[in-house]
Amino acid sequence: MASSPLPPPKAILFDIGGVCVLSPFQAILDYEREHFIPTGYINSAIQRGPLDTGAWQMLERGEAVLGDEWFAAFRAQLEDKGAWRAFWEHGGGRKNETAPASIQTPIPPPTIDAKVLFWRMMRMARTPDPHIFPALRRLRASGRFVLGALSNTVAFPEGVVDDTGALFSNELEHHPDSDNTNNDLPTAPATPPTDIRAYFDVFISSAHVGVRKPDARAYEMAVRELDRKLLEHA
Repeated sequence: MASSPLPPPKAILFDIGGVCVLSPFQAILDYEREHFIPTGYINSAIQRGPLDTGAWQMLERGEAVLGDEWFAAFRAQLEDKGAWRAFWEHGGGRKNETAPASIQTPIPPPTIDAKVLFWRMMRMARTPDPHIFPALRRLRASGRFVLGALSNTVAFPEGVVDDTGALFSNELEHHPDSDNTNNDLPTAPATPPTDIRAYFDVFISSAHVGVRKPDARAYEMAVRELDRKLLEHA
């Protein structure tokens, strides 16, 4: 007996980094290649945390202020001997092609410029994904769905400057060729909004709500907010 077809979705939940915009982890990979750091080490050090006190984790929960003190803590997280040792014990360094053959044995943790790395990641994440972002705009223009976003984010202090001393803006940097699939949508604005939040009915920013993925409470919050919006639309 054939199963009944699923009803069409009423709401769609997106991640932001690596989905709607380019992944900041590409900036990590570029940094690793540039400095001959074994591929995957920086991400492993970030994910290792600890979840409650890790500099990256605290920033994404809004528990730390972006500034020199935080950058020092982030650098300590990236250069942690325990994180480096764990990476090697799992074969990350020994099986890696990024590092020269001369350093394919355990050595002291790499020196990482946390500030340069961080701002490269943030700049990367301002570029709309050439495939998903046009689809997002089409969904928004259709008006058929409640659109939500659940993202681990950073709260940028007003007037913050990047590693070059330039005033930083986290607004999207649109490129004409990334939006040309929407030219036939009469309801789409000629100039796309540069605030990513404008494309969603619900936008949950970890740094502003105090909970980040993969905490189950983040997903529960997203479902509640989507349900609330659906009731409003009904």
